[in-house]
Amino acid sequence: MKFKSYLVMFCLLLSSAVSFAQEEVQNEPQGVADFGESLPMFYVPSLASRTNLIPAEYTEEEARDRRSIRNKVVIGKEKQDTDDYFVLNRHETEQSIRVMPPSVVFDAYSSGSQPTDPSMAIGLNHVFVVYNTGYRIFDKAGNALTGQLAVTNIFSGGGCCDLTASYDAAADRWVIGYLFLNGNVQVAVSDGPDPINNGWYVYTYTGVSDYNKLSVWSDGYYMTANVGTRRVWALNRTEMIAGNTTAGFQTFTLTGIQTSGFFSPQALNVSDATMPAAGGATVVYLQDDAWAGVSQDHIKVWTIDVDWATPTNSSISAATQINTTPFISVFDGGSFSNLTQPNNGVAIDALQATIMNQAQFRKFATHNSAVFNHVVDTDATGGELAGIRWYEFRQAGDNQPWTLFQEGTYTAPDGRHAWHASMIMDGSGNIGMGYSSMSGPTSTDVVRVSSYYTGRFDGDAPGVMTVAEELIANGNANIPGLRYGDYNKIDIDPADDATFWFINEYMNSGRKGVVGVFQLEPNTTVDDIGVTSITDPSSGQLTNAEAITINVRNFGINDIIDPEVQYTIDGGTPVVETFTGVLAAGATETYTFATTADLSIQNQIYTIASRTNYAPDSNPANDEATKTVQNSIIYCNPGANCDFGDGFQLVAVEQINNPSACEGYGNFTTQVASFAAGDTYQVTFTTGYGDQHIKGWIDFNDDGIFSNNELVVPNFVIAPGQAGGSYTETTDLVIPAGVPSGVHRLRFKSNWQAEVPADACEETTYGETEDYSADIDGVLGITQAAISNADLIVTSGQNNQFDIALVTSYEDRAAIGVYNVLGQLLAFNYIEKEGDRFNYQLDMSYAPSGVYIIKMGDLFSNIYKTAKIIVK
Repeated sequence: MKFKSYLVMFCLLLSSAVSFAQEEVQNEPQGVADFGESLPMFYVPSLASRTNLIPAEYTEEEARDRRSIRNKVVIGKEKQDTDDYFVLNRHETEQSIRVMPPSVVFDAYSSGSQPTDPSMAIGLNHVFVVYNTGYRIFDKAGNALTGQLAVTNIFSGGGCCDLTASYDAAADRWVIGYLFLNGNVQVAVSDGPDPINNGWYVYTYTGVSDYNKLSVWSDGYYMTANVGTRRVWALNRTEMIAGNTTAGFQTFTLTGIQTSGFFSPQALNVSDATMPAAGGATVVYLQDDAWAGVSQDHIKVWTIDVDWATPTNSSISAATQINTTPFISVFDGGSFSNLTQPNNGVAIDALQATIMNQAQFRKFATHNSAVFNHVVDTDATGGELAGIRWYEFRQAGDNQPWTLFQEGTYTAPDGRHAWHASMIMDGSGNIGMGYSSMSGPTSTDVVRVSSYYTGRFDGDAPGVMTVAEELIANGNANIPGLRYGDYNKIDIDPADDATFWFINEYMNSGRKGVVGVFQLEPNTTVDDIGVTSITDPSSGQLTNAEAITINVRNFGINDIIDPEVQYTIDGGTPVVETFTGVLAAGATETYTFATTADLSIQNQIYTIASRTNYAPDSNPANDEATKTVQNSIIYCNPGANCDFGDGFQLVAVEQINNPSACEGYGNFTTQVASFAAGDTYQVTFTTGYGDQHIKGWIDFNDDGIFSNNELVVPNFVIAPGQAGGSYTETTDLVIPAGVPSGVHRLRFKSNWQAEVPADACEETTYGETEDYSADIDGVLGITQAAISNADLIVTSGQNNQFDIALVTSYEDRAAIGVYNVLGQLLAFNYIEKEGDRFNYQLDMSYAPSGVYIIKMGDLFSNIYKTAKIIVK
């Protein structure tokens, strides 16, 4: 019998060698750090007055901003070993109140940027949507009033990204921001309330390099950015609205702030037209005790008082520390590859160390409120489950001290991740919160990255999101890269101060920005029915007789009898049938069409659209759902129990050197080993339990089946007769002569105390299966050659400090990962090159004693050098 041993997963933290220029000042009130004027304003005529508007370009590339470069924590410093308090102590009213579904849902843009950076502002008559490389304007019904327009229709050329959109309700003006690669930011303020028929005053400010966010306040527009100077900008709102030739700015240093290397505080944004008194502009940021210099989880608060007439009278307060319930905000040691998508998809960014867009302010008769949120890992063990830590701070009146009124942690149903949230209050004090969600480690259903909302009503139990989750739109594919979102935004409609508008990124046959419109107050829609999802079929080996199964929801308050439903394939002839029976108000039912679909063409991509046809329907916008499926080979993913150490703790062959934890099944097909037909290679395995039988195959004919004639590592045994321990052996991997060239699936499979089954899909009780890629007779790439010839130099210092250098001709951005001997990622960071090398200073002073593995190079292409270090 095997006896299970539990390993306590240490929270993951890292110290960066990238120089983060900081102004070391005491935590005490400070004066203005800098002040001056913008570059000369230039005026841009209205969009409507021009006939040569430039459309936005569609480009598929990762944004090379600095948001994904810096994140440093200290391994072993975070000591929280219990799950999130609010998750463990769930309130009985959590998600108990059902509200109406969204009234309007539409895709606002299509973009190939990684990520697309969606944001949005709502005016009295218009919706202004921005994304990483363009913008688009809609009416309140979701009808496009423009195409996808290039930023140069308003801004100068040579810009980068990070567009922001705000509606200054008190002035009835639009405020749009745009980042430039040269460290400038341009801010455009409309000269009237109509973003199409009014022109724009455009101001340029220097020193803003990344991840800018603009907030509206009574005495200025306040801007934060990811900058090493720890600065916050105040821009002269009055002068910008007036269209002055130049507009003043002042900058302030946030004293007492600690960061993970990434700097993302936010200034509060006034949500409606009721402005506070001048002064007291408030900036907030989380402080995690996993970071150097932080001993307790808390929120820091600063207030800024601007004197535009005499800038030397302006000031910023010392930081006020407001302690919170403990949280874990670090994912994967600071890596930006965090949340694994369904079916072993790419692990995408959880957006850690960030106050999410936007922190909001609102005045009420008896107090002022501020609401904001950040992501947390609610699972204190080695697993991950993203949740949303949200806060409401209050002050008795303008320019009064802030206190924590309530906080909570929101988690999605069915064990799904919930993150990338945005929240705001309506005029009644209700909170609406939009967010992203997808399947988590224990979810029973496969849910791609999708957009949802929840909320709470004023007077509900403190710290509880009482509104049951509502879907805005399901994604139909995994995000294709690790970068996701960066921005999203919820806004309140100034026309009624009750309608919430939320924009978010998802996949709908490509990267899209989906907008959802909802209210928390009761909906009185009488008749409203629609297809909410197509559950079957899914991508895989499809036939000429596939059943089409849909979910149909009655969104209204009347029961509906015998509604008509239909589906089409690639826009072809509709298949129309009757859903027989009563669909009760608020209910969702499943329906399978009697007529099947022919989806039998190999590798063909099919678009399935299904909708309801109900004449009295008062909201046709939610009638239809679509799904894209592909008839393709799907490899089996056999699982097994490897909790006792069975399976693979290391697989190393040619360019693959992969220490990993227990997966049961692990998809590492992004890691590629180059082989030549007819040659023999050495493959090394490490396991944590003896009597481990191992086989290896390569699917040379790419048919999804690992045949006996594709066996490249015949069954052999590591540590016969042994029990728990660490055992490493090397054996031959033989590539037969004459096999097809190209990239094929490489599979290694282990089994305890018995030969590995001939069927590579057969599940065993103990063991593991790991898949990689084999490139037969390929050519070594430039990156592979540069890093293969590199030198990795590790120098040990006192108190477990290590200087690490990768000397290489490789010129792109590199990365470093620190792993324990189980292959668990403890820390991660990107590095910029300095001369002929990439340098890193690793602080392991808090880490437990033991052996650790360093990987340095192009980690996401799995081309890197490795070294071991010993912490004493």
